[in-house]
Amino acid sequence: MPELFVDAEPYAFNFDPDHTALLLIDMQRDFVEPGGFGETLGNDVSLLRQVIAPLREVLTATRATTMTVVHTREGHLPDLSDCPPAKLNRGAPSLRIGDPGPKGRILIRGEYGHDLIDELSPIDGELVLDKPGKGAFYATGLHETLQDLGIRSLIVTGVTTEVCVHTTVREANDRGYECLVLSDCVGSYFPEFQEHGLAMISAQGGIFGWVAPSAGYLKSLEGL
Repeated sequence: MPELFVDAEPYAFNFDPDHTALLLIDMQRDFVEPGGFGETLGNDVSLLRQVIAPLREVLTATRATTMTVVHTREGHLPDLSDCPPAKLNRGAPSLRIGDPGPKGRILIRGEYGHDLIDELSPIDGELVLDKPGKGAFYATGLHETLQDLGIRSLIVTGVTTEVCVHTTVREANDRGYECLVLSDCVGSYFPEFQEHGLAMISAQGGIFGWVAPSAGYLKSLEGL
């Protein structure tokens, strides 16, 4: 398959679709929907919901190719044995991980709120990885899975930009993957974090990766 190019910061991003995966990070009801964990922390979930429409378009276009699609979900076992006390007890939220919430127990695997939103539901053949941490590579087997599939590049989307997206991109960079972050397909509860988080990825010649709007990525797929 021919190599494709996307106009990006700090310079053009090139990728081979046969060796590239689309990564959707934590597009879960607990983070994105009203009444979820994110909103109980006092956040405006509408800022994250802006990501859904462009990401859905990206997902649809990617599904029309041979590219690998990977979804992640942050959450924990029902007995919280994989949730460190430092994570469980941090801060003073109105609800903690494991507490009963409007969408089931907060960030517990198998609960309604832990699952992915309907607009971006996985289809047969797409990978769904549950992760106990912020990064998609920690305790998930993602690296081994990508290596088995011959993946070298990642198209990164999801939430939140400065937390799980950033952590994953940094982990991927250390493992030798080239990452393109689609700027309108990642979101933050804090506009200033969104701006600075994206700038940090492409700074210093692409220290962690590349950044581009989804329109450029979609255009690159038109010739396939």
